[in-house]
Amino acid sequence: MSETGLIDHSDGCPRCWWAGLDPLYVAYHDTEWGVPEYDGRALYEKLILDGFQAGLSWITILRRRDGFRDAFAGFDPERIARFTEDDVARLMADTRIIRNRAKIQGTIAGARAWLRIEDQGPGFSRFLWDFVDGRPIQGKARTRAEIATETPASRAIGKALKAEGFSFCGPTIVHAFMQAVGMVNDHLVGCHRHGPCAELGRPR
Repeated sequence: MSETGLIDHSDGCPRCWWAGLDPLYVAYHDTEWGVPEYDGRALYEKLILDGFQAGLSWITILRRRDGFRDAFAGFDPERIARFTEDDVARLMADTRIIRNRAKIQGTIAGARAWLRIEDQGPGFSRFLWDFVDGRPIQGKARTRAEIATETPASRAIGKALKAEGFSFCGPTIVHAFMQAVGMVNDHLVGCHRHGPCAELGRPR
């Protein structure tokens, strides 16, 4: 790894340090992380998974993502909102996911909040993207040390999500979420994905 935080791979593509060499992580870095996501259900899924990540590494969640999707009904908020205590007990016994009662209950509460935002407001996607005026913030960091762990935007979004009924949405978790769903392009400038993600964020 270079001093900037870039890793040079055998394919000649410099990548952000956190992707490491794990093929699953590299593929996630190259195809998902930083790509603007506007689908409300996909945004709900990613926010929930980032909440489950709290205290863990993202690769731990990534390796279990298919298990999470199966256990949580494909992250369909309408179905999750109807989960009962029997479902909580089922999930607490499911070794494919992170078995944390507070996070499981938070997922159910978040689904109900998602439905309220969809029914009564601009929709979950618009609710989030309005905090950045509908377009990705383009990061300009050239080194790992320049990447923020939270921002005024992540603090504002976290506060708004909590007010709606979401949990595990502190400013650090929300900033990681914003990076992942392309609300902010935090690929290092020297990373081969910075330019493509910036292009995806340009007004059409």
